[in-house]
Amino acid sequence: MADTYDIIIIGTGAGGGTLLHKLRNSGKKILVLERGGFLPREKENWNSKEVFQNERYHTKEVWKTAEGKDLHPGTGYWVGGNTKVYGAALFRLRERDFEKVEHAGGISPEWPLKYKDYEPYYTEAEKLYCVHGKMGIDPTEPFRSGEYPFPHLSHEPRIQELHDHLVHRGHQPFYMPIAVKLNEADRLNSECIRCNTCDGYPCMIHAKSDADINCVRPSLANDNVTLLTGAKVERLVTTANGKEIDYIEVTYNDEPVRFKASIVVVAGGAINSAALLLKSADDNHPQGLANSSGQVGRNFMKHLSAAMLGLSTTPNPTKFQKTLAVNDYYWGEPGFAFPMGHIQLLGKSDKDQISPDAPAITPGFVLSEMASHSIDWWFTSEDLPVPDNRVQIANGQIHLDYKVNNTEGFERLINRWKHVLGEIYTGHIFLDHGIYLSKDIPLAGVAHQVGTCRFGTDPATTVLDIHCKTHDIENLYVVDGSFFPSIGAVNPSLTIMANALRVGEHLMDLLG
Repeated sequence: MADTYDIIIIGTGAGGGTLLHKLRNSGKKILVLERGGFLPREKENWNSKEVFQNERYHTKEVWKTAEGKDLHPGTGYWVGGNTKVYGAALFRLRERDFEKVEHAGGISPEWPLKYKDYEPYYTEAEKLYCVHGKMGIDPTEPFRSGEYPFPHLSHEPRIQELHDHLVHRGHQPFYMPIAVKLNEADRLNSECIRCNTCDGYPCMIHAKSDADINCVRPSLANDNVTLLTGAKVERLVTTANGKEIDYIEVTYNDEPVRFKASIVVVAGGAINSAALLLKSADDNHPQGLANSSGQVGRNFMKHLSAAMLGLSTTPNPTKFQKTLAVNDYYWGEPGFAFPMGHIQLLGKSDKDQISPDAPAITPGFVLSEMASHSIDWWFTSEDLPVPDNRVQIANGQIHLDYKVNNTEGFERLINRWKHVLGEIYTGHIFLDHGIYLSKDIPLAGVAHQVGTCRFGTDPATTVLDIHCKTHDIENLYVVDGSFFPSIGAVNPSLTIMANALRVGEHLMDLLG
């Protein structure tokens, strides 16, 4: 026998947690299943060695690469998903990102919906997640129906100096849209304390807006919502004709249990959602559920990403550094008519964050000096959807096949920014042409995972319809980053959240 609900949501991250918040007042009986638990509040939340070197909050499971090598993914299973440790930079995709775009390395495909279809949900998501920003500065900014719900975060003195020099050189830096609970006009009553342990860390004081704190916990006050943690969904089982999900098989408290619902929503992240559909293959769906197109697991994207330390002779005492971004080269530059990507500041690094990438013989005091004199940058460019970049299952284990593509614009972006920073030399900011230590983010860095069940109008080439319902199975939805046809060059979290609100509105109408 299986307990029965109106809606089951599998996963509590940017997609599942936001969807729950949208549906919580529907009056429908909702079951939420999360394979992890609540991330503990502990001193280690703000310990960079524990967070970055020991990967305390990442899963210990092992995946495989296309070459059969072990892959230790930089992902975590918690209530709130990866939003528990994200940098909380919540960008809208640009209007052109929803269109067909030619890149140096190929074509970024058109979306079945456009920016105008998402704009009201972007606005709703920014309010829900307490996003701070300022409109009218970003040269690529899409249309907005109103100002950000909360005022922009100020730059600390060193970053303000950098900002002013960039402006003087003709650049257009803008305030990063950041999702934190900060009141700079009344710091004594502000939840956020502008610390240096935000980007990549759990927030010990719950001042970072994540899917757990902003969505899941408030929803649990409703009697119609039930959350089970430590509940790993093993398989979705279809009806005899294969047209609906009959029940789901779950391991809970080390025991097998079953649950049924009129609507089942998978929101485990683009990799695990695709893996679940593939593992649920049956006689009616021998290639995996919702996979008559053969597209489940394909077209995986994660961004081309790199981190860079820009070192100078001047100390950088900034604590909350992640306040400035640059999109001047998002669509290219003179002499290169293809997209290049997005630039933003990272959270301020310390010696324990940079030591894994330094030579083993580097003394600790040298690492400390490097960290205290650096300004830390993050670059993202668009990787293109490629069918052979995919999630597969072998012997119950996730295999992630991925080959890097579309690198020309990405490499040009990093080199261009080194040149820009070198030109800012004033005796106070950077050494002449600077010292720059950069590294590309490896395959294990899957924080921006999207694309494995893309949506569209043609069941022969897509997995989901425009409401994120599977073409093949009537009561099965996928509401995380899986639906992206392309990734753009900004963080995908806000688009996942906005889409969850959009799908939630559709489900409210559907259920009445």
